[in-house]
Amino acid sequence: MSRTHPGGAGAQVLAPVVALAFLVCGLALRAGPWPLVASRIWFAGLLLVGLPVVWRTVVGVLGGRFAADLVASLAILTSILLAQPLAGLVVVLMQTGGEALEHYAAGRASRAVAELEALAPRKANRLGPAGVEEVPADLVRPGDLLLIRPGEMIPCDGQVVSGRSHVDQARLTGEPFPVTAVEAVHLMSGSLNLESPLTLKATAPASESQYARIVQLVRSAQETRSPLQRLADRYAVGFTPLTLVVCVLAYLGTRDPVRVLSVLVVATPCPLILAAPVAMIGGINQAARRRVIIRHGEALERLGRVTVALLDKTGTLTIGCPAVTGVIPHPPFSSDQILGYAAAVDAGAGHLLARSIVHAATARRLVVPPPTHVVEHPGQGVVGDVDGHEIALGARTFVTRRHPEVEADWADRTATGLRAWLTVDGRRGGIIEFADQLRPEAETFVARLRALGLDRILLVTGDHAGHAQAVGRQVGITEVRAELLPQDKVGVVEALEKAGERVLMVGDGTNDAPALSRASVGVALAAHGGGISAEAADVVVLGDDASLVADAIVISRRTLAIARQSIWVGLGLSGLAMAVAAFGYIPPTLGALLQEAIDVAVILNALRASTLPPLPPS
Repeated sequence: MSRTHPGGAGAQVLAPVVALAFLVCGLALRAGPWPLVASRIWFAGLLLVGLPVVWRTVVGVLGGRFAADLVASLAILTSILLAQPLAGLVVVLMQTGGEALEHYAAGRASRAVAELEALAPRKANRLGPAGVEEVPADLVRPGDLLLIRPGEMIPCDGQVVSGRSHVDQARLTGEPFPVTAVEAVHLMSGSLNLESPLTLKATAPASESQYARIVQLVRSAQETRSPLQRLADRYAVGFTPLTLVVCVLAYLGTRDPVRVLSVLVVATPCPLILAAPVAMIGGINQAARRRVIIRHGEALERLGRVTVALLDKTGTLTIGCPAVTGVIPHPPFSSDQILGYAAAVDAGAGHLLARSIVHAATARRLVVPPPTHVVEHPGQGVVGDVDGHEIALGARTFVTRRHPEVEADWADRTATGLRAWLTVDGRRGGIIEFADQLRPEAETFVARLRALGLDRILLVTGDHAGHAQAVGRQVGITEVRAELLPQDKVGVVEALEKAGERVLMVGDGTNDAPALSRASVGVALAAHGGGISAEAADVVVLGDDASLVADAIVISRRTLAIARQSIWVGLGLSGLAMAVAAFGYIPPTLGALLQEAIDVAVILNALRASTLPPLPPS
């Protein structure tokens, strides 16, 4: 079926309407005393709407696009030559109606893109010599200072220069907890400022920011055809010579050209070409609704056929940032006091451990007093006054350099691991311990992959073997490859593929990018921006939940099953109708109506991919 039409979307909708109007008008006149007038009206409609279809087919064939349009065009021309305008007009209605349905299906599947674009930030408040100036978001350039008021959406990626607030990034990452926005924190376009004004320094124009990249990922995913769709085209092209052979045999056996027309009208398989892309677009759309961006139909197809999974550790099975795992107070202080003091002096800091400390204090529902005279020493620690006490928090060397007398007191605290030391008025107060935590959904994710038939799952990481083995045991993975460089991960992928496996690689870091690019399907967890890993991957998970990968596999497999089903059902029904028509049991007009019903049924079946039943909670 032609994929580009003069007149655009309006012509796609208008052509079947015109054909239907001529058809209905002729039927009404034929029921009265003017059957000859009815025939002429049908003939006029056939010429008006049918000849453009034939012309597009000729242009397509001359351009090397040989497909099922040829059968429909032959049916239209044969109906004109044999003075069978009613059958020809029904074929035209079928052909143009299929094109309109294709347009509808594509529009339906593009709803995710339309919603994303409709919600995109349009305006920005730029700070300049004259004050605040409202400008279109497209005019913002890197380095511009922007004022983000409470309730406003961030128009482009940027870094907080001043102010303190909470920012909702749920639309981008699926993370329900707002992000604390303080100085030096990087924020993504499309996030919503919740509480207080922020001054943001743009780091990218709106067209290159996170929100625009998300929209482009969805759009490119819907516009790319997969091998299965090309397979549908090949089926249709192979079906055309078969149709011509049946037409020749029917004519040689009966010398009745009307039977040739009957075979042609029931054999027009243009919806075959539509069924696979309609299903693919529907599957991509369903994945987008689950916050999984599948770049193209080929990736959707390959995702449904993976046989082995490679999982990165940090950021994939673990959270990817240190969390507070313990507070060791020194009497007379309690653990809540130590954590409260630490959260107070770290409240305005932008480094990762500070956010972890503040989050831990919030989780304990501690009342954190406001600090004064806070001085941050980047990479070392922070000092400030809290409730009249001088608090020093940071690396052991930092606090002991300020207060050498506490060095002996901490002589027994030599355990390895990530820690922060805290003093109160020059006396030791306590130690805060950090560790990377297992994602809450990690065990469920691995179990779901096994339930989907991926019996072989490998943990591949650059981390130390001991830690990697411990994480593997927690989630139920026995094959662990640790202390790997990026090229080593690529080597694992290549070895598995040489053994005949189709490899799914899931990762989130820059070091995962080569393996993501080399694997049969690379999946990037990009809840925190993605970077080069998202660019290298075939699939990008926006939500901060690895289980969404399993959802995408389910969507892929169901989509492929629906596409194949639609192809084979369409071929089977058309072939059966062709045989019956060759023996003279289906006249041209009835055959055209029968094929119309087959076409609609096949495409509506493919549309089921857009209405996936609810998946299990991730």
